[in-house]
Amino acid sequence: MSYTIEVYRGNFKAERNFGIYSLYVMFYPQLVAGPIERPQNVLPQLHKYHRFNETDFSNGLKLIVWGLFQKVVIADNLSEFVALIYKNAASYTGLAVVVGCIFFSFQIYCDFAGYSNIALGTARVMGIYLMTNFERPYLSQSISEFWSRWHISLSTWFRDYVYIPLGGNRGTKSRTYFNQMTVFLLSGLWHGANWTFVVWGTLHGSYLVIESIAKSSFTLGNWSKTKFFIQVKRLWVFAFVTFAWIFFRAKDFKNAHDVVYKVTHVKFSDWLLPLFGSDKTYSICICFTLIIFLLTMELIQGNKSFLEMINGWSKQLRWAFLLGLIVVFLVLGAFHNSGEFIYFKF
Repeated sequence: MSYTIEVYRGNFKAERNFGIYSLYVMFYPQLVAGPIERPQNVLPQLHKYHRFNETDFSNGLKLIVWGLFQKVVIADNLSEFVALIYKNAASYTGLAVVVGCIFFSFQIYCDFAGYSNIALGTARVMGIYLMTNFERPYLSQSISEFWSRWHISLSTWFRDYVYIPLGGNRGTKSRTYFNQMTVFLLSGLWHGANWTFVVWGTLHGSYLVIESIAKSSFTLGNWSKTKFFIQVKRLWVFAFVTFAWIFFRAKDFKNAHDVVYKVTHVKFSDWLLPLFGSDKTYSICICFTLIIFLLTMELIQGNKSFLEMINGWSKQLRWAFLLGLIVVFLVLGAFHNSGEFIYFKF
């Protein structure tokens, strides 16, 4: 669709080589789940003759290793507990359900970001540069910032082909709010013909509208830029995004209702009970450690890309880090629980 629209608008000339066009449409690293590429980025690269490049090969393998670590070690270890919660939320304490919801936030992130990194790495090995699809979204300080960092190729697709043609923010405020809600309703339906996805899209559209109204109605002082308040905003955004993920993950409204009820009815006594049973304590600790490791990596990363960060390290540190990832991958990889990527179904 993006190719057809760009050619129709005159932004890109139609590709006359059927072989090149077919390769663009069926480029296997990102065919199933993205990134959703535009013709301007990929097609010109396919016309070039690519010789073996040691740097691209090395960087591609680094992205693949990091992507596999995110998927098999982090996402697939978390998925075990997420599945338990969403299978029968009523049988667990409110605190356990809250933890399960947090785990799903990181599961879907590492599952999809892991896939994207594997896709980017596979393409990079062959000398093809794909667009970055994730930019540390859970460090966002607003919902609008979150959507500029999460599944970037899809959010920009909806921006360019739905939001802006509807008028974007060029009209009245009410029209802008209508455009935002429309985009996220369509985004929900894009994920599946299920009312839970519609609710998920409606929630995010509502978040953006409320955020826009708040920004135009209130002015925050310099105190809002303090390190403490920045962390508060990040936690606030994560909490709202995690709540919306409940409807994304739930199989139906009853399932979502059970989870929401438990989340909103956490008791003090819940803290005195094992989250998922005493036999799961070790695995729970591993999961929290993996989440802390991921967030630490992203905080260290700053405004650099993953490759820029590790390539800036000394050779010894870089090799130690990559070998460490491989060792942990072999030791903690949830190979027994590793399923298909979540976004394969969309």
